[in-house]
Amino acid sequence: MSVALSRFPLGEQSGPQLLSGARAAIGPVLRSAVDSLREPLNRMGGYHFGWCDSAGMPAMGSTGKALRPALVFAAAVACGGDPGQARHAGAAVELVHNFSLIHDDVMDRDELRHGRATVWRRWGETNAIVLGDAIHALALAVLVDGVPDQVAAEAVMRLEIATINLCGGQYRDCAFETSPPVDVTEYLAMVEGKTGALLGVSCALGALCAGADHARVSQMYTFGCQLGVAFQIIDDALGIWGDPQLTGKPAGNDLLRYKQTYPVVFAMTSNTESGRSLAGMYASLELSEPASVAQATRLIERTGGRTATQHQASHHITAAFEALPPDLLTGDLEALARLVTSRKW
Repeated sequence: MSVALSRFPLGEQSGPQLLSGARAAIGPVLRSAVDSLREPLNRMGGYHFGWCDSAGMPAMGSTGKALRPALVFAAAVACGGDPGQARHAGAAVELVHNFSLIHDDVMDRDELRHGRATVWRRWGETNAIVLGDAIHALALAVLVDGVPDQVAAEAVMRLEIATINLCGGQYRDCAFETSPPVDVTEYLAMVEGKTGALLGVSCALGALCAGADHARVSQMYTFGCQLGVAFQIIDDALGIWGDPQLTGKPAGNDLLRYKQTYPVVFAMTSNTESGRSLAGMYASLELSEPASVAQATRLIERTGGRTATQHQASHHITAAFEALPPDLLTGDLEALARLVTSRKW
């Protein structure tokens, strides 16, 4: 099942082409920034980004999708700017994203990322937290060093506000694991911070670097934020129904962690017998083996949770495009939205 995007035409470049172009554009900036850290933080950072093994020897590991930098560049072009002026902004949002991933791995006790031991598993929790802090600091240094002088102060302010919102969303997401069932409004507020804020500021920074006025910067932020909410809702669906061969994560992993993802929240607030049964499984911590995960998945589907998740994601994709005037609806932005929504579950 995927989110329909038929009303939007395919852009001149495909989503994967835009991602690979963004990775190539920000790669030298990222490497220079991480290499500036003192040993062993520079080696730990290189390991996290997939450039080297734990001993510092060159490696060909995964470096991530680069969705956020791609949005920076696409927004800059949509606003009539030179994407070269947005290169440091693209690198900065990717650094913030990776600082959050390093810390998330510690909090979630994830032992693998891209098929390799996570930083905390290799060097310990304390060192992983320090590396994440250093990479966050690098993001600000990179941003100030490369964006146009006239927008540097606003760019820093926007990136740091987004980081604050990201941390707030992450806090609420963790708190939901031990709280009573939350409603859809609470869930959406959490996701706007956890995922929406950074995609939103990615688009806003691209517009800023292009010299766009305040109204267009705000429109781009709203587009990215709504796209981020859709991205997270689809990610929630993949956490239950995704193919492990494609997602790299076990199916039902979010259920085993008692995460209140969108399908779960919808089901538990559906005022149905299946929803109440699911809430009971969460309250009594009954999800500990494949059979109980399969039962929880069936309960969600009986409440209409799978279909509702698709509809909710589609709603936010529509809201994202409705935030932009027609002259900003470029093929690149449409292609990236198509990439976000084409993941199947």
